[in-house]
Amino acid sequence: MTTTDAGEPTLTIDELAARAGVTVRTVRFYGTKGLLPPPVIGARRVGHYGREHLARLALIEELQHRGMTLAAIERYLGQLPPDLSEHDLALHRAVVASWAPQTVESVTRAELDRRAGRALTGEEVDRLAAMDVVARDADAPDGDAYRVDGGLLRLGVELLDVPFSPETVLAARTALLEHSRAAARDLSRLLRDAVAERGARDVRSLSAHMHPLVVQALLTTFQRSLREEIREWIDGGGEDGPAAAD
Repeated sequence: MTTTDAGEPTLTIDELAARAGVTVRTVRFYGTKGLLPPPVIGARRVGHYGREHLARLALIEELQHRGMTLAAIERYLGQLPPDLSEHDLALHRAVVASWAPQTVESVTRAELDRRAGRALTGEEVDRLAAMDVVARDADAPDGDAYRVDGGLLRLGVELLDVPFSPETVLAARTALLEHSRAAARDLSRLLRDAVAERGARDVRSLSAHMHPLVVQALLTTFQRSLREEIREWIDGGGEDGPAAAD
């Protein structure tokens, strides 16, 4: 792995494929289909990929898990701005993941590594377990299997590189669950009142249509609110902010 002039880490095509859990051939195929933007060509004509490429591969994988064909994925990605950031792509992936109900699967240790996009150390698996992302499957005959929610796994793996303790991550998760459930109750009440006079079939159809839209609205609103809070904390210079320490 190398870095750009701005200090951003870059990946070779082999490193990108390994991190994404796909083959080099798949990366090249996606590139020829226009699903991935071209890499930055460096010295010795070596292509360098960034975090946006990795996030786009994760989005493609999520779309495939939802049962979308390659042609449908091409149409979906073709509607997105070509210069979406890593965080914007992650937002789209979170919305796509919300289309399906929560699914917990039992996977082998090798499959866990593959889905994580890298070889996890024993300590990293323990940290994922502490964050309640994976759990050892006690019912597995060989004892070497883990129960994992695919929607949470990639997020948990990304959190492994963040300098927060598992306790902090769990506290943040608790706060998010409490507030998101409160928002869900309020929104559900509003929607129930709005469709109170409609038939059950119309209500189910409207619910299926509104679900991804509501999730996207919540994610976008939260993303903006969090950005504003962080900006105020950094720029405010209050007694608890970094400017005060300076």
